[in-house]
Amino acid sequence: MTEVSKEEFGVIPGQGSVEKWKLKSQNVTVEIISLGCIITSLTTKAKNGKMDDIVLGFDTLEGYLTNPRYFGAVVGRVANRIANGKFLIDGREYQLAINNGPNALHGGLRGFDKAIWACEGIDNGVRLSLTSPDGEEGYPGDLKTTVIYSLVGDTLTIHYQAHCSQATPINLTNHSYFNLAGHGTPNIYDHEVSITANSYLPVDETMIPTGEVRPVDGSPFDLRRPVLLGPRLKEVPGPGFDHNFCLSSPGDPKKERLCARVHHPESGRVLEVSTSQPGVQFYTANFLDGSLRGKGGATYPKHSSFCLETQNWPDAINKPQFPNTVLRPGEEYSHLTRFTFSVA
Repeated sequence: MTEVSKEEFGVIPGQGSVEKWKLKSQNVTVEIISLGCIITSLTTKAKNGKMDDIVLGFDTLEGYLTNPRYFGAVVGRVANRIANGKFLIDGREYQLAINNGPNALHGGLRGFDKAIWACEGIDNGVRLSLTSPDGEEGYPGDLKTTVIYSLVGDTLTIHYQAHCSQATPINLTNHSYFNLAGHGTPNIYDHEVSITANSYLPVDETMIPTGEVRPVDGSPFDLRRPVLLGPRLKEVPGPGFDHNFCLSSPGDPKKERLCARVHHPESGRVLEVSTSQPGVQFYTANFLDGSLRGKGGATYPKHSSFCLETQNWPDAINKPQFPNTVLRPGEEYSHLTRFTFSVA
């Protein structure tokens, strides 16, 4: 049985108290705050029995109030980028805030990562709820969202659900940055990664998918067998991985599948990720630069962590050939992602 407890993490003047929830099993401890559904700590056991916190973050609430790199947060309404912050639904054009070059990113200037969610303890976990009103950040309709974190044994499950009053795009994910050697370790070059995807999405200079679905065969993006990250990052065009890997094709039924496995040989830690989403954004922390002061005074330089953001394909709202991202009244948005921790 998982131990579930809560305490106050801090107070945001004018907004209210921020709770911290702790989920503890025999080998895994997860801490989550009500601001942004943020995972602030995730402690797992190495093969020598040592427990380490393997996610990046801050010690205090103040660090998370800005959180420019979305450490640990649930991002939405729409994770990833929307080209020029514009889209059409049923012939009507909507304009979002521009917050990433010419594009909209991760829900806008005040996305779900900046909101205080209502919390309720449940068996083995916590349920967090948020209502986003019509017009917030330019998105249409009221959106009622629930995120459930549950820890059973060595598996952390995130269940996302939402309902809307008006047709709206939605694409929720968790933006945790992992380093299986421990969050203060300077790089992830000694990690072995595999992603079970036969294709990926090439991007333009502003990181928007071009529309092409390109096979990974014969490219640095072929991660179907485990590869050591250090040498592979030297082969990837640009600063590193920041690409959507296609786990299913448009129109495929939503079914949960294993999508990624990361192994850190020295500690023995293994992370396996499964999801019912059609894509996973593999990101190697290319935009960290060591300027943020993290937990315990740690600095987080470029390539000091990785993200596996399970999600719909980026800019799907503007690319009808991509999997549908529009939620309509009467429909339920529902998907699962599981993170399973072990040693090998």
